[in-house]
Amino acid sequence: MGGSQVNQALVRLYFEVKGGLRDPVAAWAKLTGNSQLYQQARGGRRVPLDDGTAAELTAAAIVHTAAEHGADRVAALSTSPLAGLVAGLGGAVLTEQSNVPDQLLGHGFPGTLPEEWPHAAYVLLWGENNRLVRTPGMPLVIAGRYKGQKVVAIGPHPTRLSDETLVVRPGTDGALAMAMGHVLLKEFFLDRAAFAGHAMERTDLPFLVRLREHGDAFVAGGLVGRPAEGLSVYGGDAVEVLLPRFDDGPGLLRRGVPVVSDGDELATTVFDLLLAVYGVARDGLPGHWPGGYDDRGEPYTPAWQETYTGVAASRTLKIARELGVTAEKTGGRCMIVPGRLETNHADTAYRAMLALLVLTGCGSGWAQAGAGSAVPLVPYLCLHACGEDGMDVGALSWPLAAGLFDRRSSRSVLLEAVRDGLPMAPSPRVLAIPRPIYPLPPEIELLIGPDDRCDLAPPDAHLVADAVAKLTVDHAEPAAPDPVAVVNGGRMRLLVDHAWMHEYGEALPTYRPPGLGLPVKPTQLVR
Repeated sequence: MGGSQVNQALVRLYFEVKGGLRDPVAAWAKLTGNSQLYQQARGGRRVPLDDGTAAELTAAAIVHTAAEHGADRVAALSTSPLAGLVAGLGGAVLTEQSNVPDQLLGHGFPGTLPEEWPHAAYVLLWGENNRLVRTPGMPLVIAGRYKGQKVVAIGPHPTRLSDETLVVRPGTDGALAMAMGHVLLKEFFLDRAAFAGHAMERTDLPFLVRLREHGDAFVAGGLVGRPAEGLSVYGGDAVEVLLPRFDDGPGLLRRGVPVVSDGDELATTVFDLLLAVYGVARDGLPGHWPGGYDDRGEPYTPAWQETYTGVAASRTLKIARELGVTAEKTGGRCMIVPGRLETNHADTAYRAMLALLVLTGCGSGWAQAGAGSAVPLVPYLCLHACGEDGMDVGALSWPLAAGLFDRRSSRSVLLEAVRDGLPMAPSPRVLAIPRPIYPLPPEIELLIGPDDRCDLAPPDAHLVADAVAKLTVDHAEPAAPDPVAVVNGGRMRLLVDHAWMHEYGEALPTYRPPGLGLPVKPTQLVR
């Protein structure tokens, strides 16, 4: 006795049913077939259960569910010990990881493996560091320091596991990232073209973007589909573009970009738009620009970010320059280890952080895999465990939005995203969670997890896998796992050219302060 914990009434009922049946799968089918009796047996006190029986009970539920209802009705959070087994059976693996690596680096981006971390020359531990220091890969970062690696921690709490720490106010990480991008664009692209070759070959920066007229200015539209001859079309005509600004309420920036004719339309490059967004001025361009790094009134200067983050402008300059110089000297051996960000707009902050790696040729240095074919947890719960919400997703649109989200709920947007290909699975009957997550879908027949609201504590994953292998011989063959997604052969992108990103003013990196959030934010669903 003792390896796991199980609901007392549930296990008693299981053994009563199994008494006349030698087959555990048949016993589970009979047990759950009488739904009224089964539901009455749940929710009681949990008692110890030996490892073998716990594994048998779990395996019986998994095999019966996969055979009778489909493998995708078996689900596990990606951090659960049973996630690998569920994935191998073709079940639903739920992830809390951001979709941002897929958006900027390509669908199925594999991330930097922990064993590769010591080879990085410069590491930014960015996010909730208390969580990061408990990860299995953390000793590998420490090992890299013996090779001369510099580790900088950025987050709301200091840490002793870094050479330097930037303590930022919760929810403002995106402001710091935008200011660092301002420095990189100014000093490593305009002052000298340190990363121009990389940008031309591996990013979308030289690609042309259509501009549509809006009053006495223009607004960025979609990509033309072909690059210009260089990163910029600077040197000829120029127009003012209207860009989103959220740091002082939903507002607009008026900044100039150089343009060329594309048929009957005007176009500029992603790079030219990026300089306008970040506020990196060039002679002769119209609009309102920062007067320098110490300008606090115009985003996104080092002095501007200090007001929001509490990080001194001088330290922002220092870290940005160190990142740029190290990336240039080492051929891109810089890395960001992302942690949890304390903001409702974490996806926006992640894009600003990832932009730093894309600009400096360190695109493989994001130490977190893309979501790939995994099912995003929050939309999954919103779809199966929550009713219709009263959220107005149009509330986050920028002032010049087209009205795509007016009077729409987050649930309706989620359903549209699923129809358009967002990975999703049906409501689970067996669900394994490593920590309490509520609310949960109502049709669950076996909830495997750590607290007393769960039917069964997580049994040994190897014993469950062995039991499943034995039981599937008679009941179901494991589904072939989905092929591993391959990173797009295309370029890394800084313009996420999707109607929903344009609607929210987040097609290019920007900063949204902590505040209004949504259960399902449309820009989190773009793939």
